[in-house]
Amino acid sequence: MTRAIDAVMFDLGGVLIDWNPRHLYRKLFDDAPAMEAFLSEVCTPSWNLEQDRGRPWAEAIAALSAIHPDKAELIAAYRSRWGEMLAGPIEGSVAILEALARAGVPLYALTNWSAETFPIAEELYDFLGLFRGIVVSGRIGLIKPDRAIYDHAVARFGLVPERTVFIDDSAKNAAGAEAAGLRAIHFQGPEALARDLAALGLPVPA
Repeated sequence: MTRAIDAVMFDLGGVLIDWNPRHLYRKLFDDAPAMEAFLSEVCTPSWNLEQDRGRPWAEAIAALSAIHPDKAELIAAYRSRWGEMLAGPIEGSVAILEALARAGVPLYALTNWSAETFPIAEELYDFLGLFRGIVVSGRIGLIKPDRAIYDHAVARFGLVPERTVFIDDSAKNAAGAEAAGLRAIHFQGPEALARDLAALGLPVPA
């Protein structure tokens, strides 16, 4: 049977790697509400996204610490202890990735990730070597869900969008991929992902 899909492109954080700043900041705060306030009002997702876009960490930390001098040490920890935000691989998803690799399915990755911190993940997770190519947003100055980053990945890897499935834990980023002509799956856990890929004729773990 000829598959409708020629290639699979994965997001990394939240799909294959358990990244969450709370893994670090639970160690630095005595109570959850204070931690959540810090992550929603100081080191916000939008602030972190600019590092994913390519802003240097030193610049980001200096600017934010000038606004919140009483939080300077906590802000600095976002970079100096960044590795503690990684809790390990999402095993079920990695099993799916490995099954696709064994079957010879071309695999790629497209991730919003700082160019400065991505080498930490590369050292920790051997399964990243299964990808034929990885687009890291911070290295090219583009971020999901902007159309340009999907077009960049398609052109760089020579993909046919309608024959490429993209997997992301962000509904917004999955929608961005669809708008760029890719087949998109909003990741909601390894079991659901296995069902979705099997429905497309792709080999997944039993």
